[in-house]
Amino acid sequence: MEYMEHTQLIWTEESSREVFTTRIFSIRELLCRSPSGKTGLYTALDAPDWAVVIPVLETERGREMVMVRQWRHGSRELSLEFPGGVFERGEAGETAAARELREETAYAAGHILKLGEMSPNPAIMSNHVHFFLATDLQHTGEQHLDEDEYVDVELIPAEEVIRSMGKPPYTHALMAAALMLYLQTAS
Repeated sequence: MEYMEHTQLIWTEESSREVFTTRIFSIRELLCRSPSGKTGLYTALDAPDWAVVIPVLETERGREMVMVRQWRHGSRELSLEFPGGVFERGEAGETAAARELREETAYAAGHILKLGEMSPNPAIMSNHVHFFLATDLQHTGEQHLDEDEYVDVELIPAEEVIRSMGKPPYTHALMAAALMLYLQTAS
């Protein structure tokens, strides 16, 4: 269906004000008018767009994915994920993906392909996550992590990642979305 076929569902933003700011995100309070004319207060979380990179490496053991294991404060657990992070101001998606891959894993990609883009949670978040496939990988020597980043790099057989997604330590929902886009491309 076309977007314009559903104009009766569109709300109107009457006003917006920032109510909280951190170095990672800010929160806006919105006064919105419903399609039937009622107004209400809603909350939106604003953050930069993110890049998630699926680095695929062909080794003597077969197809492997370069993944990172790190602590996640929200879930209070270790998570095994594809590398990624936020776009820097004015940065193109492919540039952000290549930078995050090099910084977190010490791999540089000879080829980066955008697989898709999604809203992480459109009910409350204004940003997007961009998914990339990285191939023709070369190890550059060392990671360049942020001051508060502690990351172990692991090569995991692609079949294990596919089979294990959704079970600990593969519980990050955006990684499942990335894997789905990878599988669409790989088939």
